[in-house]
Amino acid sequence: MARIELAAQVADDFDRVLEHLAQYEVAEAATRIDQLIKAINVLESNPLLGRPARHDTRELIIGRQSRGYVALYRYVPEVDSVFVLAIRSQREAGYRFL
Repeated sequence: MARIELAAQVADDFDRVLEHLAQYEVAEAATRIDQLIKAINVLESNPLLGRPARHDTRELIIGRQSRGYVALYRYVPEVDSVFVLAIRSQREAGYRFL
């Protein structure tokens, strides 16, 4: 099983998601965060699940439409680790650091 590591800036991404959900008074905000975490945890057993992206990264699509997110990650087979680099709403344009 691959180990999952979250980059420091992913905490900011979760904060941004929570702020957005609070702003729009989404009742099940905690459930949405839980779903994000469960989806990312799937990468432990299937680290190549996400679609290929730029710069040797992959994108895991989580949910859809207004409940949709994309987790950008890199799998390093030599150390059997998944490094989650960012989480964005599917509506957001791109990733800031690429």
